[in-house]
Amino acid sequence: MHDPDPYSTPPYGEPGPWAPAPPVQHPAVAAAPGTAAAPFVPQQAASLPAVPGPCPAPADAAPDTATAPSGATVVASGAGAVHARDAVHGQDSAAAPASDSAHGTVPAALADSGRLLASSTGSSGSVPSAPSAPSAPSAGDAGFDPWQRYDPWAAAPRRETHGPAGSWQHSGADAPTVGERRRWVRRQLVAGALAVALVSGVLGGAVGVYLERNGGLDPVRLPQASAEPAGRAADSVAGIAARALPSVVTLHVSGSDEGGTGTGFVLDSLGYILTNNHVVEPAGSDGGITVVFNGGQTAKAEVVGRDSGYDLAVVRVTGVKGLKPLYLGNSDNVRVGDPVVAIGAPFDLEGTVTSGIISAKERPITAGGDGADADDVSYVDALQTDAPINPGNSGGPLLDAQGHVIGINSAIRSADDGVGAGNARSGSIGLGFAIPINQGKRVAEELINNGRATHPVIGVSLDLQYAGDGARISAKAGDGGPPVTAGGPGARAGLRAGDVVTQVDGQRVHSGEELIARTRAHRPGERLRLTILRDGTERSLSLVLGSSGGG
Repeated sequence: MHDPDPYSTPPYGEPGPWAPAPPVQHPAVAAAPGTAAAPFVPQQAASLPAVPGPCPAPADAAPDTATAPSGATVVASGAGAVHARDAVHGQDSAAAPASDSAHGTVPAALADSGRLLASSTGSSGSVPSAPSAPSAPSAGDAGFDPWQRYDPWAAAPRRETHGPAGSWQHSGADAPTVGERRRWVRRQLVAGALAVALVSGVLGGAVGVYLERNGGLDPVRLPQASAEPAGRAADSVAGIAARALPSVVTLHVSGSDEGGTGTGFVLDSLGYILTNNHVVEPAGSDGGITVVFNGGQTAKAEVVGRDSGYDLAVVRVTGVKGLKPLYLGNSDNVRVGDPVVAIGAPFDLEGTVTSGIISAKERPITAGGDGADADDVSYVDALQTDAPINPGNSGGPLLDAQGHVIGINSAIRSADDGVGAGNARSGSIGLGFAIPINQGKRVAEELINNGRATHPVIGVSLDLQYAGDGARISAKAGDGGPPVTAGGPGARAGLRAGDVVTQVDGQRVHSGEELIARTRAHRPGERLRLTILRDGTERSLSLVLGSSGGG
């Protein structure tokens, strides 16, 4: 519909159907001197407020007309528009309003010229007009181009007025003062500072949370103690174990009918090793025994001697150099509560170290046999400990705080099997028993030197079925002989059939098995003080122990 826009001005693009603003008309500056005519100025344009916005006119305003001397008629409408019609051509010589009510700007004729001056001739009502600018071509003229005079990049016109509204700009807003500009800058700076502080706080909080949850930007380094010297105090469990382990061995026993695993320890540099009788018993006369040392070296061993009554045995290895024997302590010096360390191979786990205390002394126990023959049953006046002892610990050393052997681990109390010779399958419940080393030393020496051990005896037959308190001498011996051996230690002390032994060296005796255990804790030839009950009367006797060969 229109020619292309030579300027391609955004955002309008191609010209639309609206009418362009006509050329600016410049009205007359002033009336001729000496005339009585008053200037004709539209009231709306003269009192236009200095604020942006539309300037609507009343719809019913009547136009004011005046006749100019040149034959043109000037019409001022209520909307502030000024029209100058040429009497000859019949065209409008004045511009249309510079903008409509939608844009709210000042009419172009008033904005450019300020005022329209005309003169009056008195009563005739004719008003002479000043020379006007050439009229703009109409849309019907040849070569009419509505966008020819439009320059969107031209500087905005600015006119100064002397009214209270101050200066006008192209946008219709007042120019800010220096103070306003400074306040605006300060507000922008404050707003910027607040924005920076807010963003910094959010970022800082996020970074802090990340660092707290992830431990910083560096890789995770877990705390660890620095290296320490490998040595330990001599009386600590680690120190005791370090010195004793090279002297503790594991025994693997195999026989024609059965086999097993146990523990032993080196007695001297000649290769003698002390262990329990029930450990080596499965080997019999044709079995084999293999000794495994702490360093992994193995050697074959042979039985030197064994005694079922004490549940002790000695084996020997040959051709092994560098053996380190354990130092034997004194079990008479042990007190309840003393710390102890047990070493063994429970369930074939060689070199196992446990620790505890001495929980009781002189605890009479029996292990093995069926109780019918005293020679087949082990009677031990044992040391009781809560150090964990399990099957496989049998024959291992029980050490004191100095690392000296004070006992040979032999039996445990289990929850289902009662007291057993270290082979109860349920394991330890904190009740372990060890043969005192004083008794073990004597028996080991006899086994090494003689191949058999002697037993101290009283020379009487005991009624093991007696249910009362104490150990009662039988009315007759099991083989039909006299219950008190003639010329034996008991006969010489004055014991008789039916007497009940209630104390040995001042300690209570509650059964026949307990009396045997108390007796075997001594050597043959030692003297005992017995308290007996005969015919309701308590008596005290002195007895010297005899000796019998062990099997």
